[in-house]
Amino acid sequence: MGYATILGLDLGKFKSVCCVMDADTGRHAFETLATTPATIHDLLTRHASAAGAGVLLVIETCDAAGWVHDVACAIHGVTVTVVHTQGDERWRWRKVKRKTDRDDALKLAKMALNDELPTVHVPAPPKRQQRRLILHRRALVARRTQCKNSIRSIFNQQGLTHTLPRTTKAWTKAGLEQLAAEAKPLEDCDLEDLWRGRLHLELQLLHLLHQQILASERKLDELAREDAQVKLLETVPGVGTRLAETVVNCLDDPHRFKNAAHVSSYAGLVPKQMESGTMKRIGRITRRGSTLLRGMLVEVAWMVWRHNAWAKAFVARISRGMKLRKKIAIVALARKLLVILWAMLRENKPWQALAPPEDVPALCVT
Repeated sequence: MGYATILGLDLGKFKSVCCVMDADTGRHAFETLATTPATIHDLLTRHASAAGAGVLLVIETCDAAGWVHDVACAIHGVTVTVVHTQGDERWRWRKVKRKTDRDDALKLAKMALNDELPTVHVPAPPKRQQRRLILHRRALVARRTQCKNSIRSIFNQQGLTHTLPRTTKAWTKAGLEQLAAEAKPLEDCDLEDLWRGRLHLELQLLHLLHQQILASERKLDELAREDAQVKLLETVPGVGTRLAETVVNCLDDPHRFKNAAHVSSYAGLVPKQMESGTMKRIGRITRRGSTLLRGMLVEVAWMVWRHNAWAKAFVARISRGMKLRKKIAIVALARKLLVILWAMLRENKPWQALAPPEDVPALCVT
């Protein structure tokens, strides 16, 4: 492997355990340290100067993995590997009576010694910060949806669902004014009108979430205007800034993917395969990889289907004219869209309209 020492570091919120293993003999010892940049830096510096031939640091993906990776990369003689162990059969702990932080650190070091760990790509710090902001905006949108559902639930509990405007009309200016007319500050409510106080609190929370979403979108729009890759992907009809920035930040370097199947697997948009002898089954998509990227692709695929003739033809061909297969076709379109966007980033070429397949009847295209 070319390393004298392997450090399997099991990161904790406050305390971490490091397994120090000799790469030649397999002998190991454990060290316990605080999870701070200073202590991690001192640990790596000490072992890098003692090893001479290089140190391999192995850590799992977690919230602290980013800054630990940055600290390790700044030290000469230290190579850092971030691994994703969830879903890997080799990492599963089965029929064991003990599983401690030391056991985790030791298993990291042993699997690294045998080159059995699935590594992950770690973007640069600016990319990670932007991705976190994208995730934060997504979480705010989910909270806003939860708040809207709570408001509808309050009216349903009082038997007043029929008074609410249907669909999205409840969240227009007129709809919100109608809701506000039913609300009352909680301190002014008696026992029978507590639901009006709850409605008042939910409306305040809804307004606050809306303002936070707008603030995050303004910052993301500012960053997108300076990003040539985002502008490149926005040339696709139906692809907006939100999806373009998500694809750019999740894929990061498009050249790290070997082919279309590789990038599709990264987003969890490839089907599960089960083969045994003459039996061969293809199931649902794996749903592994970036949930953010996969969710945005499927959501935008519906918009692309409305704006692109080739997308309508693609969905018609996959669905075979059956309504029950339409969602399957949209997921397939999301995979196709990802491959197209990845190819555009790799070749640095803008969108070129695709012609609908000739074997699709005109009735299905429209």
